[in-house]
Amino acid sequence: MARKKMGEILLEGDVISQDQLEQALLRQKGSRKPLGKILEDMQVILEEDIAKALSTQFNFPYVKNFTRHRFSQQVLDKIDTETALTHLVFPLKVEKKTLYLAMSNPLDMSLQSDLAFKLAMRISPCVATPDEIKSAIKKHYLTEVPATQNDTSVNILLVDSQEIVLHAAEAALKREGFTIFTAPNGAEGLKIASQLHPHLIITDVVMPRMNGIEMFKALQANGEIDDIPVIALSAKTAAEDEYKLLEMGFFDFIAKPVNPIRLLARVKRALRGLEHK
Repeated sequence: MARKKMGEILLEGDVISQDQLEQALLRQKGSRKPLGKILEDMQVILEEDIAKALSTQFNFPYVKNFTRHRFSQQVLDKIDTETALTHLVFPLKVEKKTLYLAMSNPLDMSLQSDLAFKLAMRISPCVATPDEIKSAIKKHYLTEVPATQNDTSVNILLVDSQEIVLHAAEAALKREGFTIFTAPNGAEGLKIASQLHPHLIITDVVMPRMNGIEMFKALQANGEIDDIPVIALSAKTAAEDEYKLLEMGFFDFIAKPVNPIRLLARVKRALRGLEHK
């Protein structure tokens, strides 16, 4: 028996109309976006509708309201914070060498294969909404970022593996009254950004564990923090390198070694852009 298409499932469930489906299919032509995402962009369906349709289409269990449950550290340790945030997944339980994994995209077979090999376990995907998974990650993985005394201050996140660069940039920005948070790599930067929602992120491009480009892509995939402007730092100063970073969506580019005056000028320009949104 042929598997039903998502559009058919949504129609049968009276979630969308035939006209809305036809409009979405027209928009999908020439686009790599899945139908569910296009319908969501059209504001005719919710994340939950997409998750339920995926569950029906591929016979995956649909899970919700798991954020409030308790999870043992042994289960949480199966997935590191970086993987959870980057792929929007959350470990639910381990049973007979099987890890039941909440996934916003249960069709990510590459991730499932990698995890199965790494953990020597079978991966059983379950469908959950991105918002549900983000809430669970925030509650069970992320350490609270200390609140600043001045709630009206501008929070800036600096991400760089070189301490001398971090300290110099932090000193220059603190003199202007900004509140600064720092991270030594993209993985830690992603954790802090997910918790803090800073006004601006400044990151080196080349770092261990998770580099600045990988972190930027993970930020862009997270609907809650994808609008934070990100300034790239790089020792590669050729025009072609700057062009590539700006084409990716970075707000601005600063060559290393960082000039404090240039840094302040670019930061203030980025923040002025936020004021006009």
